[in-house]
Amino acid sequence: MTHYIIRRLLLMVPTVIGILTITFIIIQLVPGGPLEQMKQTLERAAGAGGFEAGGAMTPRAGQTVGRRGLSTEDYENLRRVYHLDRPLLERYLRTFVWFSRQDPAVPYPRALFEWDNWDGMLLFKFGDSFYRNRNVLELILDKMPVSLSLGLWSFLLTYPACIGLGIAKAVREGTRFDAATSALILVGYSIPGFVLAVLLVVLLGPGDAAWIHLVPLSGLSSAGTYGYEDWSLAAKILDYFRHVAAPVLCLSIGSFAVLTILTKNSLLEEVGKQYVTTARAKGLSERRVLFRHILRNSLIPLVTGFPSRFVAIFFTGSLLIERIFNLDGLGLLGYTAVMSRDYPVVMGDLFVMTLIGLLMQLVTDLCYVLVDPRISFESAG
Repeated sequence: MTHYIIRRLLLMVPTVIGILTITFIIIQLVPGGPLEQMKQTLERAAGAGGFEAGGAMTPRAGQTVGRRGLSTEDYENLRRVYHLDRPLLERYLRTFVWFSRQDPAVPYPRALFEWDNWDGMLLFKFGDSFYRNRNVLELILDKMPVSLSLGLWSFLLTYPACIGLGIAKAVREGTRFDAATSALILVGYSIPGFVLAVLLVVLLGPGDAAWIHLVPLSGLSSAGTYGYEDWSLAAKILDYFRHVAAPVLCLSIGSFAVLTILTKNSLLEEVGKQYVTTARAKGLSERRVLFRHILRNSLIPLVTGFPSRFVAIFFTGSLLIERIFNLDGLGLLGYTAVMSRDYPVVMGDLFVMTLIGLLMQLVTDLCYVLVDPRISFESAG
């Protein structure tokens, strides 16, 4: 098992490098880079007060206007700011590991052991955002609580409810309860999460057309409002759950049908197996047969899928929910970075998501061994 874990950890390195390499190549091919984004911003600002009545831009004294209105000097300055004046190979290598002596007076052997001279995501040094003037890792950690709250509570809400409902449906197969719950969860499955989010904001939000004001429109808490610091701990906890309830419901509603039906079908598949017949022949009660034998084997695919499903809820499907409920999380950060061509944030966000996803895949494999001792990775290559 130890050798298997070490091999998987070592394989993560080329996997991460491959994913980031493909992303780096795509970034170089996509039109409209950060220079074009900044150029348009500067030209719009200049257009507000830098144009004559005739519509022509008047250059500053001593400067040559080029690059569609942006001065050559400013254009070269922007290239240096965004490190686009460096060779393509150097920019690629800086993505992973790169050494550059900050002080030429320091001897080379000594400079090798100075941490500030090293860059690269494999060293967890992501650089600074082009537009936010902050370190990329700080930005990701700053947005992490929102995505973590949504993903964690969606995960904790979905799994216990779906497993419990799936067991109840399997025990009562063919009854009215089974038919009614199937219809209910399928209706929930057919409603996209962002559509439900819009309905909740319109009907239960802070607007004048709402039936009742239950859903706040921004943030994970009411921090910043007058008197919030004087609230009791219980009041702050209730306020937090009031803010996350609607987004979590919208993220979770689509998962109920899949997990519930999977739980039910897994239980029904195990019921007809030989070991169940043997357990009943020994005189064990139906309750003991269900929870001691059938349930343990039928939940193997669900339990082993915990890590991957958590990552899926954590990273996917949250962008629209974050936009609707004005939550500033990783989904919105990644989307904004892509649209503004903020390459360090795009690469850093992708690196963190890839690394967590690969680690969760490893945890998933280990869960197989914990749930089913018959599985072994001793001979795994």
